[in-house]
Amino acid sequence: MKKVYAIFGATGGIGSVLTKRLSGTGDIIYLLGRNEDKLEQLSKEVSQPYMVVDATDENLVAQVLKKIVEKERRLDGVVSVVGSFFLKPIHLTTQKEFEEVIKINTTSSFCILKHALNIMEKGSVVLSSSTAGLIGLSNHEAISAAKAAVVGLMRSAAASYAIKGIRINAVAPGLTRTALTQTITSNEIALKTSTAFHPLGRIGEPEDVAAAILWLLSDESAFVTASVIPVDGGLSSIKLRPSA
Repeated sequence: MKKVYAIFGATGGIGSVLTKRLSGTGDIIYLLGRNEDKLEQLSKEVSQPYMVVDATDENLVAQVLKKIVEKERRLDGVVSVVGSFFLKPIHLTTQKEFEEVIKINTTSSFCILKHALNIMEKGSVVLSSSTAGLIGLSNHEAISAAKAAVVGLMRSAAASYAIKGIRINAVAPGLTRTALTQTITSNEIALKTSTAFHPLGRIGEPEDVAAAILWLLSDESAFVTASVIPVDGGLSSIKLRPSA
């Protein structure tokens, strides 16, 4: 029987790779996001349905998930790869900027998780945190707060809904080459500096993160819940010895 998945942020760098990988399984993938033109283009490319939704709007999130279940009679997996990239020290961050970062990253996770868990009978939910939510990184105060909150939200929900057989996990990417991170990846000096922080000697690619999400959605991770999978080349776990 075909499985049914909903991907929020499907047209982003990670979301589009994940969508294409999942579409190859023969399952049904609902592409969800705010940009209808991009959704329509990706939908035609992978022959999968799409719906326009702002993931920070609780009512809209509830509506699209309800429509999916009403049509398909099941929902096996939900993924949020909704997020933002924001680098500023806290003394230069305005309250409006901080609240926007929280809204895009944390509020969206809350809305998606709440209504997925309200409607799913079993399955897997995967949220997006970040290395910045796991360790202290300079100039990351707002995004660190938002992504750390995603981890706390995920773990508590995993405890609450384990009895239903719903697994809830998160991925925590390091710097990943997407449209959101172009300010770093397109600058040779900034990219070289960032790469040096990653013990494996490179930054992440969307395929790296998508592979981890695919595993968390699959039955191969059936005994994994409340976990954060760092996809960061060792950044959050390894301290390199300074070169001579």
